[in-house]
Amino acid sequence: MIRVDIRKPLHGATGTMNLKIKLEIEKNDFVALSGQSGSGKTTLLRIMAGLTEGEGEIFIDGNCWQDSKTWLPPQKREIGFVFQDYALFPNMSVEENLLYVRKDLALARQLLEMTELEEMKTRYPSSLSGGQQQRVSLCRAMMNRPKLLLMDEPLSALDPSMRTKLQQEILQLHRTFGTTTVMVSHDPSEMFRLASRVIVLENGAIKADGPPKEILLQTSGSQKFSFEGELLDIVKMDVIYVAIISIGQQLVEVVLSPVEARDLKIGEKVRVSTKAFAPTIQN
Repeated sequence: MIRVDIRKPLHGATGTMNLKIKLEIEKNDFVALSGQSGSGKTTLLRIMAGLTEGEGEIFIDGNCWQDSKTWLPPQKREIGFVFQDYALFPNMSVEENLLYVRKDLALARQLLEMTELEEMKTRYPSSLSGGQQQRVSLCRAMMNRPKLLLMDEPLSALDPSMRTKLQQEILQLHRTFGTTTVMVSHDPSEMFRLASRVIVLENGAIKADGPPKEILLQTSGSQKFSFEGELLDIVKMDVIYVAIISIGQQLVEVVLSPVEARDLKIGEKVRVSTKAFAPTIQN
């Protein structure tokens, strides 16, 4: 089990915010961290990794990583970390990138086979696509058999089809090795597919915590469906206003009343919902 009880003041564009997180993570759990930008997700990940200092305690399986007297550096925390940028050694081949972490050829070959990279083991990062480089980065993070795998939006720069493929490979690795995982994500479908638990942060504190179905499928009142998106524009058409909203990979038009058009601000997160909805699903 991982026990986290940390605090850290954060300074942003809107002023000072106090990150204050207390949580426990069961062994083999896959936790998704969600929330708006600036809510403290990446900072929490970096504190757990030992890349950023914060006050408080972190224990894993009864071993202290951090308290008032102890602070282990990242290399002693038995973690794997996958960043948005792939952070591969450009002068090393795919296989050499893995073996640099740990001289275990059998494990390296197993990971490369599981992620369909075995035929690319002698190639260099510059010759790989973004998706292939991120798979190498993921394999490298697993080479030390970490007790905790931390991922900061690892798939955000990839196209939808590649993102879906890598999600399946991440899930396969998690099921095979049982590594406790914490991943920052803004993608509801990704969190639903991968995570066993979703934690939503807001202003440095935990706003919601529970199973993906409970957190991601929330609706209020008698709403039949509800989606969150970004308001891109408000266009006046004759006597009505139309909001252009980005929801996932889709742009949606929604008719607004004059009052709604006046109160909404372009660029803010909005929730689109309806009470009368009879969907048709086709393949």
